[in-house]
Amino acid sequence: MDIYKDPSYSIEERTEDLLARMTLKEKVGQLNQHMYGWDAYRREGSSVQLTEAFKRQVAFGDGMGALYGLFRADPWSAVTYNNGIPTADSARVANELQRYVKEHTRLGIPVLLSEECPHGHQALDGTLLPVNLNIGSAWNPQLTERAYARIAAEIRARGAHLALVSTLDILQDPRWGRSEECYGEDPYLASQLTAAVVRGLQGARPEELSAPDKAAAVLKHLCAQGAGQGGHNAGPAAIGERELREIHLPAAKAGADAGAVGFMAAYNEIDGIPCHANEKLLTGILREEWGFDGIVMADGCAIDRLLALSEDHEEAAATALSAGVDLSLWDTAFTKLEAAVRQSKADEALIDRAVRRVLRLKFRLGLFENPYVDEGLPAAVVGAEETRELNLQLARESIVLLRNGEAGQQGVLPLDGSARRIAVIGPNADALYNQLGDYTSVQRGGTGTTVLQGIAKAAPAGTEIVYERGCGIRDGSREGIAAAVAAARGADIAVVAIGGSSARSFDEAFDSNGEAIVSAGQPSEMDCGEGVDLADLRMGGVQEELVRAIAATGTPVVAVVIQGRPHELSGLADHCAAILCAWYPGPEGGRAIGEIVFGKVNPSGKLPVSLPRSSAQLPVYYNQKNPGRSRPYVDMPAAALYPFGYGLSYTTFEYGPISLSRESVAAEEIEAGGNVEVRLTVSNSGDLAGAETVQLYIQAGGSPITRRTWELKGFRKVWLEPGAEETVVFRLGKEELAIWDRSMTFAVAPCRLTVRAGGGSAGGAEANLLIRRRND
Repeated sequence: MDIYKDPSYSIEERTEDLLARMTLKEKVGQLNQHMYGWDAYRREGSSVQLTEAFKRQVAFGDGMGALYGLFRADPWSAVTYNNGIPTADSARVANELQRYVKEHTRLGIPVLLSEECPHGHQALDGTLLPVNLNIGSAWNPQLTERAYARIAAEIRARGAHLALVSTLDILQDPRWGRSEECYGEDPYLASQLTAAVVRGLQGARPEELSAPDKAAAVLKHLCAQGAGQGGHNAGPAAIGERELREIHLPAAKAGADAGAVGFMAAYNEIDGIPCHANEKLLTGILREEWGFDGIVMADGCAIDRLLALSEDHEEAAATALSAGVDLSLWDTAFTKLEAAVRQSKADEALIDRAVRRVLRLKFRLGLFENPYVDEGLPAAVVGAEETRELNLQLARESIVLLRNGEAGQQGVLPLDGSARRIAVIGPNADALYNQLGDYTSVQRGGTGTTVLQGIAKAAPAGTEIVYERGCGIRDGSREGIAAAVAAARGADIAVVAIGGSSARSFDEAFDSNGEAIVSAGQPSEMDCGEGVDLADLRMGGVQEELVRAIAATGTPVVAVVIQGRPHELSGLADHCAAILCAWYPGPEGGRAIGEIVFGKVNPSGKLPVSLPRSSAQLPVYYNQKNPGRSRPYVDMPAAALYPFGYGLSYTTFEYGPISLSRESVAAEEIEAGGNVEVRLTVSNSGDLAGAETVQLYIQAGGSPITRRTWELKGFRKVWLEPGAEETVVFRLGKEELAIWDRSMTFAVAPCRLTVRAGGGSAGGAEANLLIRRRND
């Protein structure tokens, strides 16, 4: 038996044996992911057949490295329930595809099937989770890990292997259309959630990756896309190495430490160097500094964009390969690698380096021993009840109560049953796709729960529910406002669902990488998502006018803001008795909203990103550099309307003083593994049970570099019954206290710290900690 076929040999031995047998053509084939997966099959009635285009692509490289999006179903792919792979048949089709590759190539190397997974699997019947801003708002890594374990099981049950999952982008400019793909504006929060996603997808131990319910995580995007100038998608990031390391790399480092087997390079450039050409990033930091040994995948068509730096496709491919890109995505450039070697533009040794990484991953996934999947799994695994319950709980925990009456007064929420007539109004009240976000698969009719349906389901028996749309997201028509006002005038309460939408339609235009093409003045309701950047963060269309008109009736307004980015709420906040920020809460979001409105669930979400008063304030993220003195605006407050970490509850929580295990510690001791223990007690002083997220921040003075105003260094979500209390303990060690010093070394430096803990970034109990030199 050939060594590469014998599992008794190590993965390294099998990889080297296989690589030594490969021709240049076969090697190049393993580095290409050239075709769209939905072009690999054709469905006629109940029959699904492999296409000639797929067979030609296999022949091109005498094998195939990976195939993207076999199960993708959305307006860009134009795949629906009528022409897509039925869920029950998905494993069978995947097996047929693998069988063809193994039987029609010399070496029989299995193909990786990669699937889009920014917030669940983008496939027919695939579970769609709330978007990342929701997951950030839940502040619950344990729940996130459990949810992604279910997503991994669904992906592998269909026969796919790689989950392309958004975790790395940090939201610094909410004008960016892909804001919804971020966990928030803080690197520590993103790091904790990224590690949770990796553990959920891959398992906690490396050997679990080959299990039939685990998927390989490919984390995107590396990196700093959230810092694009002007909020433009793929815009240049005007940052230096310190900002890169302090803000944009920690989540990637956490993912690598958790065992992620892949990263996707980002479209943007950093200081003049496109990420796909950035050898310092993709090789120096990622591999040499962190010890990462997995694959780097290109983003869609991104290597071809290097033609701006290159003479031709061959040179562009060589540039990306040299920088550390291993696997292409739809580009032409990597299909020219064989020619690039013959023209002496690319080094075959670098091709061998990339092929090793791809083959190693295939061996780690167990594909040579188990290339096929049990064809009965999809029906048993996809859409399981446990998955739906986890999805609902994520939605519940992610919804943030921003306002509930005036300070010190009884809030209008939760509704107690005295409201006998409720008006449900707004463009997002009965629009399921508007609460799902971008990268959303086609939904089966009758699935999911809208806000209107969730309110009706949660309302006490005998409650009358009336509905009016009122207006659209962007269309500007006022025709429906009068009917909405009439409905509100006769109601006891008006629940107004407004905000934005990332819902794509089949008649919209898309770029070659799937990015939506939506221009100024177009009537599309899509105001968020990939390719949909805004200059003005105010609500689109006449939504603010709708809220003001309803409020003028005297009927209390409960605003439910469904959005994929932080919209400017200052123009409507004072007209609302209560505001719920729901982001895009997913298919179960309407049910979660209904439960919260009627007090069946106590809201516990906390903002993962600051909500601005105005677009003119930007940037408004909480962890800006400390200027050492106040720098106010003359025309408006400089502070966010609602700050990072903020979120109300139907109960109240009280914090005791902070206790430090010591008030002074030597920097050298922390460097050697020591830590400082931070202890405080939180109690539920209200009448209802609820969850509180205790947040730990530090502020530094006397540091050798300029530090940030506040830095999140720990959090813990605790559940407390009325009158109960819990002591929460954090530990500050090197990872929390070290900085990138003047020589760009990650080290603990002497400084004075203020340690703060509470329910948000804007206040809390404080204590002082001195980090000193050993002999001071």
